[in-house]
Amino acid sequence: MSPLLAGLLAAVPAVQVGLERVEADGAGLRGRRVGLIAHAASVTASGRHAIDVLRAAGVDVRRLFAPEHGLRSRAAAGEEVASGTDEASGLPVVSLYGERTKPTPEDLAGLDALVADLQDAGARFYTYSATVLLALEAAAEADVELVVLDRPNPLGGVLMEGPVADAAEGVPTSLVNRAPGPVVHGLTLGELARFANTRRARPARLRVVPLSGWSRSMTWIDTGRPWVPPSPNLRTPEAALAYPGTCLVEATNLSEGRGTRAPFLLLGAPWLDPRPVIKAVRAQGFRLATASFTPAASPSAPEPKHEGLLCRGIRVRVADRRAVRPYALGLRLLAALRSHPEFRWVREGAWLDALTATRRVREALDRGEPAEAILERDRPGLAAFAEERRAALLY
Repeated sequence: MSPLLAGLLAAVPAVQVGLERVEADGAGLRGRRVGLIAHAASVTASGRHAIDVLRAAGVDVRRLFAPEHGLRSRAAAGEEVASGTDEASGLPVVSLYGERTKPTPEDLAGLDALVADLQDAGARFYTYSATVLLALEAAAEADVELVVLDRPNPLGGVLMEGPVADAAEGVPTSLVNRAPGPVVHGLTLGELARFANTRRARPARLRVVPLSGWSRSMTWIDTGRPWVPPSPNLRTPEAALAYPGTCLVEATNLSEGRGTRAPFLLLGAPWLDPRPVIKAVRAQGFRLATASFTPAASPSAPEPKHEGLLCRGIRVRVADRRAVRPYALGLRLLAALRSHPEFRWVREGAWLDALTATRRVREALDRGEPAEAILERDRPGLAAFAEERRAALLY
């Protein structure tokens, strides 16, 4: 084999996404009038954005829909996304993160299909899963087909962790807990849409353009694809592996690393001695080390916790990506931190309730229960979900 050919083959990722199917043959969308839900990570391996790919494939893109962080993924977490016009394409943009989060019948009027091409993080509280499920509802109500261009789950398709969402818990429904299943669900967005659709009284006309070359054992590194941050603070595949656990620190008065070089991989506070925490926590696939950092304001973190203050804390690194248990890591960290006299919950614990879709986790931590006992209670729900999701699996 010539060096040139070998180089070309090496540049082709092991996994092709749904958008690349559109690029290759149109994926049944050619000539159709569509709305597109997209963000900065809605690209091919060569970097072509979904807007350009669909247009070049002969798809009539009529309007764009922007999830949290906006069409170009520049808005900070929680920052309202405005509707308007996309300067690059000239297309109208409808916000799905602000006063409303679901397309209206007027938004879908005149469309043959609504296309969703979003890179998810594999955690229920990452809001893109809820955005796709609300789009599914809107499409069903308007009798418009929803087409999901599938992308890999960066955590793979085997790992499942955390409590299963239960409406009976009485936690207010929001974008961070709307999706069914556990915190770490092990599904692609296409599979999640299939799972939710079968449970609708009036199913949507749903079609998933599947991945090629992806298997459930693959984490992001195995796909061979470049990482494009789907949100401003999820900057690396390593951070994505830790995120379902380290994001739980958002619910406390410790920094989760926003305003630093490594969000979700740096955790700490000015008052923290990290050494006993590191000693107490079973990392399971991760390696923890002491660190110091000073959060600074930036467009991606306008008001980070402990801004301008030197924080003592923990640097999280992935030691074995196939052994990681991020949610367990996050819960163990909370259990170890909870006894510190300076520790406080954000919103008196309501934010952790929202992230976990239950009050039981916070209440158990407040009682001083060990993390292992809390994790053990999740097992029956995880086993049941593993069976329930089976019919929705594509890979």
